[in-house]
Amino acid sequence: MSPLISIITVTYNAEHTIGRTLQSVEQQTYPRIEHVIIDGCSTDHTLSHIQRYVERNVSPSLSDSDTIVTPNHLIRVIREPDNGLYDAMNKGIQYATGDYLVFLNAGDKLHETTTIEKLASLSGWERDHANYAVLYGETDLVDNNGIFLRHRRLKAPEKLTSKSFRSGMLVCHQSFYVRTDLAKATPYDLRYRYSADYDWCIRLMQRAEKRRLRFLNTHLILTDYLSEGMTTKNHRRSLLERLRLMAHHYGWGTAITEHLWFVVRAIIKR
Repeated sequence: MSPLISIITVTYNAEHTIGRTLQSVEQQTYPRIEHVIIDGCSTDHTLSHIQRYVERNVSPSLSDSDTIVTPNHLIRVIREPDNGLYDAMNKGIQYATGDYLVFLNAGDKLHETTTIEKLASLSGWERDHANYAVLYGETDLVDNNGIFLRHRRLKAPEKLTSKSFRSGMLVCHQSFYVRTDLAKATPYDLRYRYSADYDWCIRLMQRAEKRRLRFLNTHLILTDYLSEGMTTKNHRRSLLERLRLMAHHYGWGTAITEHLWFVVRAIIKR
């Protein structure tokens, strides 16, 4: 059987951007999708968008925690308070039941209607069961209206390893599909406020390498990523936190050298 893909969407007061994310998942041609939606008790119309999304597939009423079986895919909706973005993402991991999982948050969307179908066909699931720890690819950036801005500057390396992220987060978090059992064993570290995803990806790859599992470059554009995320809005604090994380994983020499290059590159771009 082909793999079940869990798509995790974390939301809070995202009424202006959640619609295109839900539509992106709904339009996928691949049938074996589980959509886990973690809403931190939004006070705007986010839940109304989620309700309509569910009703387009089947017509239940939403309680605080429901699993809805639709003609196309599973939808699991969890509404409860959380302690921030990464706490909510940890909840998504624990609720996920798929073979692989990925995060697609409000404003992000899958690049094409066939994205998951193409990715699943490359997973080798049937012929080489669960051997790939990570499936990864490229990312495009979009604005608040979902309009294409540019290709992401950082390119996914041909061969990904846990050391690849010495040069920054070369694979966007939303284009990083992870075996769910590995993700459940590697929760986000809530000590980090802005760059826990960077740390998470590195630790996942380190865990996979210890088990001699492989990473697959799909050579696909997987995600249209909303560029105005939490890290973008808190760029300076994010850089300082990432500096500490990079030093933790790769040493202070590498961390300082790479961050000096980030500064030089920013000056050149001006």
